[in-house]
Amino acid sequence: MPSLAAARQHTLRERNLELVARAVYEAPEPVSRADVASSTGLARATVSTLVDRLVAGRLLAELAPVSAQRAGRPGVPLVPAARSVVGIGLEVNVDYLGASVIDLMNDVVDERVEPGSFHDSNPAEVLPRVGDLARELIASAESEGMRVAGARLALPGLVDAHSGLLQVAPNLGWSTLNPVPLLGLSGLRVDVANEAKLAALAELTGDVASSFLYVSADVGIGAAIVVDGHLFLGERGWNGEIGHVQIDPAGPRCGCGATGCLEQYAGKEAVNRAAGLPADAPVEALVRAVEARSPAAQAALERAASALGTALADFVNLVDVGTVVLGGAYTTLLPWMRDDVEATLADRVLSAPFAPVRVRGAVAGPYAAMAGGAREVLRDVLASPADWV
Repeated sequence: MPSLAAARQHTLRERNLELVARAVYEAPEPVSRADVASSTGLARATVSTLVDRLVAGRLLAELAPVSAQRAGRPGVPLVPAARSVVGIGLEVNVDYLGASVIDLMNDVVDERVEPGSFHDSNPAEVLPRVGDLARELIASAESEGMRVAGARLALPGLVDAHSGLLQVAPNLGWSTLNPVPLLGLSGLRVDVANEAKLAALAELTGDVASSFLYVSADVGIGAAIVVDGHLFLGERGWNGEIGHVQIDPAGPRCGCGATGCLEQYAGKEAVNRAAGLPADAPVEALVRAVEARSPAAQAALERAASALGTALADFVNLVDVGTVVLGGAYTTLLPWMRDDVEATLADRVLSAPFAPVRVRGAVAGPYAAMAGGAREVLRDVLASPADWV
């Protein structure tokens, strides 16, 4: 019986430590111990003890005291500790490999991006290169006294949310693969996720609703549903494959084997080809063509926007989400696509007359999947801060 009581008390202390850590990390501005006690309902003495542990473990940091509005000791603002515990985001994209280190302040500490062409590539050659990038970043971070909590690998395909196995990545030409051993990062926990889902989580630090549909375009088009700040994964984590929603059954053959998929109308390479540009041309080249009033480029973007709006309308009608966040190449192209996308949504979404769908660009930057992956590692740290103090 005493051992059971001790176990319960130990669990309670760990839970309270997590509550205090989250109260500081989720606050929009620095908070004091008194603020944390008020928001968590814990006694001030308890909060003070737990904060001391988190500061000693370099999960929290104290700023200079500020004068109180009334008599009493000055408050000591608390913030996440910078450059202490870090997470690593890794990514294999069709046209680059990348690795990024992010700290508890959500700042990018270090980053490596290696351009290339990885269509129909060999994972046994590509993934060790990603592992090399990660080892460089780990060595640099640890040399500066930072602790690496783990890594997330973003892949553009169907990833089993439970096993971390890649089932298929059509644009890479990969299938039925366990990617983690090929990285060669022994001793480091590495989880695997779909790149669009990690990119969507990166948006939660921006000025967006806590529930939204995130759609990102590169060669492929991926999506993720975020509900109240959490991913909706479905049964196996394979949802969100909006790039393979059929736009026209008589349309062109897609890399997935089907015909008329959205990617063949609104994927970056498909739009480039329709605009008369090389398939691998950067999105900036397409922008220049549109700004020069190229009829082919304008027609390509109009077709892409109409197809995208059609697919989005199907999604909205099915899942009832009020905000759509467009990332990847769509963020850059949104000024030229917005009107057609919104017009199609207004025409095809049943609830649009009562609740128009809000469309906005992503805010997480060009390597959102890496950022989202690293931040997910740090969310795990926050869920079990006792392991780090």
